Amino acid sequence: MKTTEPPAPVPAEPRAAAARIGAPAAPAPRRKPEGGVLNGFSHGILVIWAIMVVMPLVWAVMTSFKSDSAIFGSPWSLPDKLHFDNWARAWNDAHMSEYFLNTVLVVGGSLIGTLVLGSMAAYVLARFDFPGNRFVYYLFVGGMSFPIMLALVPLFYVVNNMGLLNTIHGLILVYIAYSLPFTVFFLTAFFRTLPTSVAEAAFVDGASHTRTFFQIMLPMAKPGLISVGIFNFLGQWNQYMLPTVLNTDPDKHVLTQGLVQLAVSQGYKGDWSGLFAGLVMAMLPVLAAYVIFQRQVVQGLTAGALK
Repeated sequence: MKTTEPPAPVPAEPRAAAARIGAPAAPAPRRKPEGGVLNGFSHGILVIWAIMVVMPLVWAVMTSFKSDSAIFGSPWSLPDKLHFDNWARAWNDAHMSEYFLNTVLVVGGSLIGTLVLGSMAAYVLARFDFPGNRFVYYLFVGGMSFPIMLALVPLFYVVNNMGLLNTIHGLILVYIAYSLPFTVFFLTAFFRTLPTSVAEAAFVDGASHTRTFFQIMLPMAKPGLISVGIFNFLGQWNQYMLPTVLNTDPDKHVLTQGLVQLAVSQGYKGDWSGLFAGLVMAMLPVLAAYVIFQRQVVQGLTAGALK
């Protein structure tokens, strides 16, 4: 005779699960994003900073198309019509065209010279070991910390004795010497990050050091060259102290000197619209250069920081 065994007890967990069958599941608690408050605060600061930077630029451009009466009567309103004669008056009557041409010649020549000489010096310091390598490198680094104001008087006499005072090429040489320390410091760190296997393969194929540098290593350093070129362009385009001391000929004034002269003369004449037009003329090339090359600048900074 078989005896029936009592059914085995159901475990507690299946019972609880069976009790919940058909019941809606409770929503899982949402996790707050980490650093949400800090991110919101930082984004708010960035927005405020962007407004503080962009608003004066927009106001200057808007004011350059106004008449003098509209500038003082309604400074924050939009211009009733675009007064392009302000730009024509600043370009022709205030000699902004001559100042602009002189600045392009000086900055263009000094920028090319700085990049060529700085890249060659940085490549040698970064790739070759020789006695005095670190000493020469630290000389360039020390040049970055030397105040230019302490060198104005001896620099004036040196340039004068060389017969380069009040000349475009004399100012180009001074700009190159002024920009070389930062250029060498920046590009030396960048050349150290480039792979050595490519240069070694070029040497095996019979390439000389000159050909390896100009045809292989220099194109690989393009992001770094663009970054340091933009920084040098900004510094040289806005340079005022060096041309004021070394370039006293009114016919060879650069844009910063011309703007100061324009501000003084237009202030007495009351031609404020022409003054703002000249200011925007000097500002646009710098703004355009940064907008065009901003991605390359970021790539150069990050590429130089990674192995």
